[in-house]
Amino acid sequence: MGPRLRGDDAKHVESNTQSDDGKLSLPFDLIIFDCDGVLVDSEVISCRVHAEVLTRHGYPITAEQVFARFLGRSALAASREVEAELGRALPDDFDAQLKAALFDEFAVSLQAVPHVAETLTAIATPVCVASSGTPDKIRTSLTRTGLLPHLAPHIFSAAQVAHGKPAPDLFLFAAARMGAEPGRCVVIEDSVPGITAARAAGMTAFGFSGGSHCRDGHTEALIAAGAQASFDDMRQLPEMIRKFAPAALPAR
Repeated sequence: MGPRLRGDDAKHVESNTQSDDGKLSLPFDLIIFDCDGVLVDSEVISCRVHAEVLTRHGYPITAEQVFARFLGRSALAASREVEAELGRALPDDFDAQLKAALFDEFAVSLQAVPHVAETLTAIATPVCVASSGTPDKIRTSLTRTGLLPHLAPHIFSAAQVAHGKPAPDLFLFAAARMGAEPGRCVVIEDSVPGITAARAAGMTAFGFSGGSHCRDGHTEALIAAGAQASFDDMRQLPEMIRKFAPAALPAR
């Protein structure tokens, strides 16, 4: 089992290098963040709303089942799987209904993952978002939680590639757009499909298990999927990168 850092062991981190403005320059060229469950604590909301809308359209499913089957995958991939089982198409406006219900819930209860804003502020290394969500969902989530200024315009969606997670396409697309070599990228993910995609892209992957959706065994599942290490407090991220990344980092 890979190394992990737990929140109750969190400390103020120190880095190898600081830029002139005091920010941390970490030993990678790019840090790629998933959005749901990593930047914003949205997975519990998303799974509940997704289950409610599917059930309303004749596909009874619980939030727990949505979590187990579709976490980390795009809504399009989930809908295709459901339609195959139903033997019929979902309504033409299904995506619009799901989006409207989700955005209503986000407006009431969506929060940023604790300490992620201060961590993003402290990091000088380039960052971007690569999410299975649609572009408007990602932007709505980041705007609602005040994180958009930290990450815009470097926001990439599975809608921009042929194959979403667990395929590597999205992470490779993000790295190419950011001008970074895959081997010099680190991905922060909370799902098994996301970790699988990062490793398939030839990137270092760290599992994050600090979201409210994470249960017993979540950390172990991320490590088993290929995460080099795991953590549950965003204040630990710079130390994670400093401590675990250098050995795996290819020379320039």
